[in-house]
Parts: sequence; C-alpha cells; structure tokens
Amino acid sequence: MLGGYPGRRAPHSVGSVISDVGSRVDLIDVRKKYRTAAGEVDALAGVSASFAAGTFTAVMGPSGSGKSTLLHCAAGLDQVTSGDVRIGGVSLTRMSDRQLTCLRRNTIGFVFQAFNLIPALTARQNVELPRRLAGRPASAAEVDEVLNAVGLADRAGHRPAELSGGQQQRVAIARALVTRPGVVFADEPTGALDLAASREVLNLLRRLVDESGITVVMVTHDPRAASRADRALFLADGRVVAEADQLDAAAVAERLVALETTV
Repeated sequence: MLGGYPGRRAPHSVGSVISDVGSRVDLIDVRKKYRTAAGEVDALAGVSASFAAGTFTAVMGPSGSGKSTLLHCAAGLDQVTSGDVRIGGVSLTRMSDRQLTCLRRNTIGFVFQAFNLIPALTARQNVELPRRLAGRPASAAEVDEVLNAVGLADRAGHRPAELSGGQQQRVAIARALVTRPGVVFADEPTGALDLAASREVLNLLRRLVDESGITVVMVTHDPRAASRADRALFLADGRVVAEADQLDAAAVAERLVALETTV
C-alpha cells in the first residue's frame, strides 16, 4: 500500500503523495453560453459526461469545439449557464464563490500549457505557493515528497529560467499535487514541450492514475498524448460526438481528421 492506495512500492512513488482517493466528475446536460458582438454562442450545448474516479480521460476535438470550456466548467473555474457539475457527488453549481474556492484548493489540481510558474521563485517556492495562499503552509517534508515524486529533488533551488520546459511542467504538476487533490485537470499539458519532455509528463500523469487512484482529465490535441489515457472523449460544436477506449495514436488521429472534415 502506498499512501492508502494499492499499488507498487517504489522510491518516490506518486502514490505516496496523495491522501485521498480519486474523485468522480459528472457533467449533466451542461450548457455554457457566451455573449459576443454577433450574439450568443453555445460553447457547450448540453454536454453529459462522467469521469470515473481513478481514470485518465483525454478530451479532444477540433479548434473551437468546447474542450477547454468543458474543462473549466468541470473544474469550477467557469460557471455553467445551465445543467449541473458534480465532483465526488457534490454539486458545484449550488456553491458560493467562497465554497468553490475552498473546493479548488482542497480537491482539485490544475496543470496548464503555460506552466504559470512565478519566475522569481525557486521550484520549491513555486510548489509551496498554493498551500501558503490557502493559509495551510506545507511542511518541508511534504514539499520534498512531491518534488521527489516528479523527479526534481535535485532542482528544488532552481528558478524556472534554469529549468527545461519538461522540468518546469513537472514543477507545475508537483505544485498541483501538494494540495493532495482527488482530481487533476490538465489543459494541453504537453502543448509547449518537445517529444522527450512530453513523454516525461505523460508518464507522470499516467502514474498518478495507476499508483494513486487519482482522476485525471486532460484536454489535448495530440493523438500520442491521448493514447496514454484510458479513453478519449471527442467534442464538436459544443457536443460530445464520440468516445472510445484503448485507442492507439493512429486511431485517435483518424477520428480527429474525420471530425474536422465534418465540422
């Protein structure tokens, strides 16, 4: 057992840094409208989808299909126009802003394409930041644990400019893990990385699921990244149009091409 989870015992295992099991995420007939100069736009048009606890899902689709909007609504970063979003069975749409903030701090981890690290802070200080902002400073041991888990114990004192892109993204993942979330939402986490760095980050996300039982929902345009997930959810025009599991990169690419030619 690692940190309360069944899994393999290994040095610096990701499984040892998460205290709570993965959280189920449910979207129920979610609609999201945006007002533009040309009128209202349906970014999400009645999306219903479930992400089981301890699974890795890739969300894919053509540009403008609603992928990032789905992620932001599922994570409570954006309010839905109608419908319901639930994490661990708890409805986000009935929460106050304060309650949503507490939920995001305590239950959810975020990883973005742009890393969003503070340039003046070291890797260690960047990782510590979410807990400090929440008024619950992490102990040195907790920070060491997540840095070890992402393979960056020897880079703790380095600032972002002194790290490679892949290392910066791993710091961002460590920062997400230090709050011990049940679910991690990742928006194009390999979009700014080369092939080798992408592989490192995807391996780490895969380990979060396999060793920790954490839930990972990842928006990506890369079929190779999607092939590391348990399943892929395909969106077009703000709707779920297909889903599939156990797909290789070539099969994912074929589905994306088919979607793009019909949109």
